[in-house]
Amino acid sequence: MTQRTPPSPLTWLGSDRPLARVIGRPMLRFLGIEAAAGIVLVAATVVALVWANSPWSAGYQDFWHSEIEFSVGSWFSLEHGGHPLTLVDFVNDILMVLFFFVVGLEIKRELVAGELRERRAALLPAVAAFGGMVVPALIFFAFNPGGEAASGWGIPMATDIAFAVGVLSLLGSRVPTPLKVFLLALAIVDDIGAIIVIAVFYTSELATEWLFLIAAVLVAERLLKKLEVRYVPIYIGLGVVLWYATFESGIHATLAGVAMGVLAPAEPLTGPDHVVRAVQPIVEGDVDANSVRRAGFMLGESVSVAERIGHLLHPLTSLVIIPVFALANAGIEINGDLLADATGSAVTLGVVFGLVVGKIVGVSLFTLLAVRLGFSALPAGAAPRHIVGISAIAGIGFTVSLFITGLAYDTVMLQNEAKIGVLAASVVAAIVGSVVLCRSRPADIQPATDVDSPPPGA
Repeated sequence: MTQRTPPSPLTWLGSDRPLARVIGRPMLRFLGIEAAAGIVLVAATVVALVWANSPWSAGYQDFWHSEIEFSVGSWFSLEHGGHPLTLVDFVNDILMVLFFFVVGLEIKRELVAGELRERRAALLPAVAAFGGMVVPALIFFAFNPGGEAASGWGIPMATDIAFAVGVLSLLGSRVPTPLKVFLLALAIVDDIGAIIVIAVFYTSELATEWLFLIAAVLVAERLLKKLEVRYVPIYIGLGVVLWYATFESGIHATLAGVAMGVLAPAEPLTGPDHVVRAVQPIVEGDVDANSVRRAGFMLGESVSVAERIGHLLHPLTSLVIIPVFALANAGIEINGDLLADATGSAVTLGVVFGLVVGKIVGVSLFTLLAVRLGFSALPAGAAPRHIVGISAIAGIGFTVSLFITGLAYDTVMLQNEAKIGVLAASVVAAIVGSVVLCRSRPADIQPATDVDSPPPGA
């Protein structure tokens, strides 16, 4: 990931104050490593599991299912399915919108300036992601061909970017940098697939009157881009309206976040030349309020709206929202009866085999087939066994898999069986992928350099 600028001595973090020295700067260094988001996510998951299986387990359920109220007098009240919002509903339907918004921003960045901007470069991760979605779904269907259980086929399709990047960062130079980039691009395409699946297959009955407002907001956002309006608060306001209209329409509200992220302006309003001309008078000593204001404006507008918002929200989503989501959803009361049921559960087995075997077979097979047919080439420094290792890492489904679990099943028993499968599969996938990549011969490895870290996820 990109290096963080050391804190200035003029700031509190750069000062010699005890709290800054003992807590502030070590925390800043921790947040600067690639694995930080994954570590915090693992910690939140462990806390949820310990809490749910402690003498205070009843408090865990009571806390997250406590009702909260958002209302304005008697004419407005925010509800979930005709019922008051619970705290877990707030996390899943409101906070997670910001996470999917950042996912949308990352998708937009990849399409405009990343690995997905050129058709040939995007082909290999796209084909790999397709295989990594289709094969796991088919394996799940093989275990669950019908009934309520079959609706969970979308669970093993997902890849958790935060966990995957965290595992790769721990492996260091054993993973060639082009292979890291390949996984990131694959995960982005996987996110697009998961979003489509949620929109098409996990949407409840539609309230068509709200669809007109959704369309109006999207058109307005498009017009603002054409008019080169870059004022961030306007886009924030449109985003709030879009989220509420989506929430009321029956479409899962997180899709509003994705839509706004993808549609956010990704081109800066000003270029380097404008910045240089604006800053030049200040450099030459002509410092006044107007020159400073103009220079500040030009510097700000040299960065796109999408990048500015993404930079602002990335720490919030990866280090706060996703861990809170794990804390609210990963708390399963594990006992002998549940483990016995899960061991023989077609849902659990479908999720485990889908995420572990399905990802390895699907990603590896489709990737190597695309290379064999001459459509693309393997990432530099990578051999087929590296693709197998990356395919296994892609089986870490966690965040989005847990999210789809909540959409797929209403029955608590099926939810718990699926969650057990997601947790077990994610651990197994991480171990298998790490072992395969660690056993690669040094001659096959190119020295890795840091790459930009994406928002954690699906």
